[in-house]
Amino acid sequence: MMASPLVSTEWLASRLGDPGTQTVDATLLPVDASWHMPDSKRDAAEEFAKAHIPGAVFFDIDENSHKASQLPHTLQRLDKFQAIAGKLGISNDTTLVIYDDSDVRSAARVWWNFRVMGHKKVYVLDGGLAKWRAEGRALTDAETRVQPATFNATFDPEIMRSADDILMVLQAKGKAGEQILDARSTARFEGTAPEPRQGLRSGHIPGARNLPFNTLFDDDNTLLTGDALRAKFTEAGVDLNRPIIATCGSGVTACVLKLALASLGKHDVAIYDGSWSEWGGDISLPIETGPAEAV
Repeated sequence: MMASPLVSTEWLASRLGDPGTQTVDATLLPVDASWHMPDSKRDAAEEFAKAHIPGAVFFDIDENSHKASQLPHTLQRLDKFQAIAGKLGISNDTTLVIYDDSDVRSAARVWWNFRVMGHKKVYVLDGGLAKWRAEGRALTDAETRVQPATFNATFDPEIMRSADDILMVLQAKGKAGEQILDARSTARFEGTAPEPRQGLRSGHIPGARNLPFNTLFDDDNTLLTGDALRAKFTEAGVDLNRPIIATCGSGVTACVLKLALASLGKHDVAIYDGSWSEWGGDISLPIETGPAEAV
């Protein structure tokens, strides 16, 4: 298993066969995890059908979330997640390369979905479909035919948090415990811009830090590396020696923060699955507005 959660376009291309055929590595499966905000007027499934990386399958984030929840993108129930993965031809032996063509870098969310379900052999394509396409690499509209597989999930509670967990962190008043890091835009974090989802208050979880997820990428769509990436977290007031809970609007871009930290070798990072869709919609939960507190 590779140490980095990222693989390059070169790495993936070298392991794919001709468009429409099986991969050179039969245990390797590219997964398109594109998801778009509703106001984008883009249909991820339709775009996938027209052009995708050869051999890829489509993971629908909306359809593969817990439908009984009133919150968007909530993690699916373990038994249903197993069935979804198996239908896509994913077994515990499958190496997954997740990619997207999304402004919200939704591949990170599906990467985390599989990680929290205990799958270790899952990676994100650095630069996504945008870099793949810019390099002139193969795309196809051919349907990928997969054989149903058996996927046995093992839930990892260490990388997921609930609203109650967050409240416990607030009650501890920052006594060297978990830090809360918000991936939303600064304007949404500070409460100067309205939330895109109706019925949500503006602001942030008290004591949270803010690091907009889209500031973590280079001009070619790849994730920043090394000192440049590490500096983004320290400038946001994050202590990289302490554990972190990442949050955002609905649990998608928070996973970008976790992915970035994993690329730095930091793994004590959990996702608040309900994120602001839950916290901002519950008037019993405390909020703050304005900039993050000074370090």
